[in-house]
Amino acid sequence: MNFDIPEDLQSYLAVLDRFIEDEIEPLVNKDDNIRFFDHRREDARTDWDRGGLPNEDWEALLSEARQRADAAGHYRYPMPKAFGGQDGTNLGMAVIREHLAAKGLGLHNDLQTEHSIVGNNVGLLLMLEYGTEEQKEEWIEPLLNGQRGFAFGITEPDHGSDATYMETSASRDGDGWRIQGEKTWNTGIHKANYDMILARTSGKPGDGDGITAFLVPTDASGFEVGEMLWTFNMPTDHGHVSLDNVHVDQSAVFGGEGRGLQIVQHFFNENRIRQAASSLGAAQYCVDQSVQYAQERKPFGKALATNQGIQFPLAELQTRCEMLRALIHKTAWMMDTYGNFEVSDKVSMCNYQANRLCCEAADQAMQTHGGLGYSRHKPFEHIYRHHRRYRITEGAEEIQIRRIAGYMFGFMKQRAPKGVES
Repeated sequence: MNFDIPEDLQSYLAVLDRFIEDEIEPLVNKDDNIRFFDHRREDARTDWDRGGLPNEDWEALLSEARQRADAAGHYRYPMPKAFGGQDGTNLGMAVIREHLAAKGLGLHNDLQTEHSIVGNNVGLLLMLEYGTEEQKEEWIEPLLNGQRGFAFGITEPDHGSDATYMETSASRDGDGWRIQGEKTWNTGIHKANYDMILARTSGKPGDGDGITAFLVPTDASGFEVGEMLWTFNMPTDHGHVSLDNVHVDQSAVFGGEGRGLQIVQHFFNENRIRQAASSLGAAQYCVDQSVQYAQERKPFGKALATNQGIQFPLAELQTRCEMLRALIHKTAWMMDTYGNFEVSDKVSMCNYQANRLCCEAADQAMQTHGGLGYSRHKPFEHIYRHHRRYRITEGAEEIQIRRIAGYMFGFMKQRAPKGVES
């Protein structure tokens, strides 16, 4: 087995580094854009007069960075070459996302907003996989150029981790459907033209089948975005949505009637492995910064690094980084080789471990740096506040562990990789 990063991918990391140096860093230092990355002034990102929404100047800056990355050929890396991408792999995305996150917070890769110069355009990837020919004709170009997008209406106020018990329902009405229900934590809904609403169309609560995905216009009659939910890390783009007798026609069905959870699972597995890689990168950043500081800081006449109380916790974290990196690369490679649904247990392992690791590494970085680490003169408290979210939102870590146990003890099934007996 060869654990080396492929040469072409290693070379591409250097290309991305040069792009960041030549295009992104000058943009950060232009017109006081640095205020959005100065942790003492991160309030600049939040428009408190609009209910805590992202500041429009902040979002415009993110858009400018994405446009530059797209013009340079980086933003569409995971997309097919036919659509301007590079046919990027899951392994490639994992390596790139870790690399960018390990550079620290910045306009090149701001995890709080899911922004990166190498895009994770889940909506487009799902459209290519599950859209009808008519939907692809209508959606692909606007998705590519950022003129149209959709949020994800999955979670409900009374049903979080278990989507099979969702109360939102859709019933046939002539040639279309009527949708009734509520969704919460709809990230990006403040800008989205559409919301991918999952609703039960048949079966009973708890059934995995009978849930359908609908692409619902956010300006449809009866569709209302209520409060924006404030979080540990502001600003917020997470909305509470209600659907009161919302009508859509048959063309709104996405991925086939009753197959909504398959779409969600596809999205979750791809997104979770990439997000795990980002958490690993952020954890590695915290460890690296702590090691450097411990060698420079000299209280009582000797470097902090000479104390085992400093060495041992960081050595433990570095060991976990190395082990997790190997599992993430293996899992991403297996996804590329065998498909998304054959390694769900390993995706869950990577995800909950990486998110927990990042929070612990950020906490240790604060401890190693002392008062300075706790302050907003360093990014560790921001990293902690942001990545603490992922121990819940990517599927609570308890749910991830439950999934792993389900596969271990035979309560859940997944297809065995090709050439491997199930």
